[in-house]
Amino acid sequence: GIAEKVQAGEVEASAIDEDLIAGHLQTSGLPDPDVLLRTAGEMRVSNFLLWQISYAELIVTDVAWPDFTIARLHETFRTYASRHRRFGSVEPASSPGTRADSGN
Repeated sequence: GIAEKVQAGEVEASAIDEDLIAGHLQTSGLPDPDVLLRTAGEMRVSNFLLWQISYAELIVTDVAWPDFTIARLHETFRTYASRHRRFGSVEPASSPGTRADSGN
């Protein structure tokens, strides 16, 4: 891992960045998920792809996985498609009487 490479002098500690970390994950080379579907009403991610889902849209359904149908999957796609993705950016707060997207 990264710590062993630093200890062996193969990597400088100051060189540890997001790309280096991502390159050492099991999912290295794969795109990060755009959406995480959590079934059975669970409101936790249980250490599942914590680094990779940092900008994923979370969709929670009360339906348990064995009961999850193609129709529910299509509903999940529609929910995801309706979301405004910001990828970590923060939109300016609008003041009373203005809209953040109106240019005021």
